Amino acid sequence: MTGNTTHRLARIREHMAEQGLDGFLVSSAPNRRYLSGFTGSNGYLAITDDHAVLATDFRYIEQAEAESPGFEVRHIRGGEPWFPDVATDLGMHIVGFEADNMSVAAYGRLSSDVEESEIEIELAETTGVIEWIRAIKDDGEIVALHKAVHIADQAMASIQAEIRVGMTEREVAWELHKEMRRLGAEGPSFDTIVAVGPNAALPHHRADDTKVRAGEPVVIDMGANYRGYRSDLTRTFVVGDRDDTFRHIYGIVLRAQEAAIEAASPGMTGEEIDSVAREVIGEAGYGDEFGHGLGHGVGLVIHERPMVVPKSQDIIDNGMVFTIEPGIYISGWGGVRIEDVVVMEDGRARPLTRSPK
Repeated sequence: MTGNTTHRLARIREHMAEQGLDGFLVSSAPNRRYLSGFTGSNGYLAITDDHAVLATDFRYIEQAEAESPGFEVRHIRGGEPWFPDVATDLGMHIVGFEADNMSVAAYGRLSSDVEESEIEIELAETTGVIEWIRAIKDDGEIVALHKAVHIADQAMASIQAEIRVGMTEREVAWELHKEMRRLGAEGPSFDTIVAVGPNAALPHHRADDTKVRAGEPVVIDMGANYRGYRSDLTRTFVVGDRDDTFRHIYGIVLRAQEAAIEAASPGMTGEEIDSVAREVIGEAGYGDEFGHGLGHGVGLVIHERPMVVPKSQDIIDNGMVFTIEPGIYISGWGGVRIEDVVVMEDGRARPLTRSPK
């Protein structure tokens, strides 16, 4: 068992002890990977104070044994109950399960299997337990995130230099995908956003056949997936000459981002950091045009804890990695968004992103 896996399991076991649980059932794929290293698409982890089981189907048995040497691998045979036997063997009685992840149908099958087996098991609902543990990144995760950010930076620089009037949003997105793959990414972090002109007023516009036109804003929001860890990068620019409107809006967004990065520190809530950027944009008269949150954690999932948004009471701490991405969106004209990934380190937010702004 790797050092990271041992430490991560220890933190889960600490939570179990605090909550009076003698077992924990993990169904979320990112959480399963985080705790065991297993990258397959099917399976569960069953964890007790002194034992860890990875249960999966025939397709992944060999992969599970190779990727998760610290876990006992159990074979889930199609349609057959598996959890009661594991629970009995491991001496489970009060078992936490991931209510945020498990579907109603999956919970129904699990409950039915327990009832039919006549074992005495209490299934206890938990929310966000492993997600909060994942919010503090260890050294290995920071290295992977650095690489994911670096790939995105390189791809952005390469493709931005090649964008020409007449290219479609879809063509730009495809070139970015190819470049990230060439640079070592497993793929994009999410569907790449390329938004030209009025489309740039839509924060999550899907790239279409709209063509790049001179003098109009181009928003590119993209990221690279490297060994499961994801980056997130947004830049806004113009092909050709920038007009006064673009310069004005861009300047406000940049000031808002810089203010939030400078102000962010451990102990602040996500809401407090968000409010720093929101105040800059509001004072400039564009508060209604900044309609989304300032940022979000990144890691094995593109949106994870901490959330840096209005009303977020997530407490920022050293080791957390998150985005800072203010924007202004004006219907009929377009928009500007600038996004960097930062790591809270030694009491300040250090940008991992290096793409020029």
